[in-house]
Amino acid sequence: MTATFLTMISYVLPALVVGAVAYYLFQMHFKNEQNRRNFELIKATKKETLPLRIQAYERLVLFLERINPSNLLVRIKPMGDEKQAYFNLLAATIVQEYEHNLSQQIYISEESWNLITTAKNTTIQILTDVVADATVENSQMYREAVLKKILNANPPSAIAISIIKKEVLELLS
Repeated sequence: MTATFLTMISYVLPALVVGAVAYYLFQMHFKNEQNRRNFELIKATKKETLPLRIQAYERLVLFLERINPSNLLVRIKPMGDEKQAYFNLLAATIVQEYEHNLSQQIYISEESWNLITTAKNTTIQILTDVVADATVENSQMYREAVLKKILNANPPSAIAISIIKKEVLELLS
């Protein structure tokens, strides 16, 4: 009886060992195959989304250039002599362009989107500070005062553009 039991174990034990090794190898193979498929999927997705992301960054840099006070004042001329009406036109233009680009935030990092929003708000704040200045009497003086104010420091849009350029370089590398 013991001899039969030992004979049976001598046949079953190698089969169990081979089965366990085969199971382990198949598990490793399936895991590697799944990882390869995931890598291929990510690679294909990046290939399709990279152009969309680059285009979003391009549009947002264009937005930042357009709201740069020096470009904005050249592009948008005052309709009259009243500084408050000119300020309202400039602020409305900035907000309208920002709203036009809202959908681009899904393609860029949250940090970049926050920079863009901050640049927009800071630009409007610069315009607001100048319009509140009592020494500025009309729209022409308003334009000159805004330009003088931004000559002393980098406009907020320039700062945001430099950071976005770094992010795009990281994206492309």
